[in-house]
Amino acid sequence: MELSGTRTIAADRETVWTRLNDAETLKACIPGCEELSGNVEDGFEAVVKQKVGPVKATFKGAVRIEDLNPPESYRLVGEGKGGVAGFAKGAANVVLREVEGGTELTYDVDAQVGGKLAQLGNRIVGGFARKMADEFFERFQAQVEG
Repeated sequence: MELSGTRTIAADRETVWTRLNDAETLKACIPGCEELSGNVEDGFEAVVKQKVGPVKATFKGAVRIEDLNPPESYRLVGEGKGGVAGFAKGAANVVLREVEGGTELTYDVDAQVGGKLAQLGNRIVGGFARKMADEFFERFQAQVEG
């Protein structure tokens, strides 16, 4: 499954970069996030509760950061396990570019799911993933813009 998007945030690139790498900001922006710890150097660990169609699960996952190029770009690589619900893993390329009115954030995600999640089909899982991405970036934009 592939997702991509662009959002313009009314803040300078340094501010967006700093907040994009702050555990407290990320915890507030990830829908269903109950715990989030870590940092850019060591990676992040999270516990997220979500319901995807009829499947409800608590996912425990880890994300590491690769190809770090502050304050312009990085690659997030992660995996989450939800017990019998299955797993999700993938990678996202994130690029920040200065534009008139703030910073343009672009992301490209390539993800795979397995277990019961995969049995739901691409339409349900893809729709859920798009909804989660939209909600994350709406929350993130609100946090950064204050």
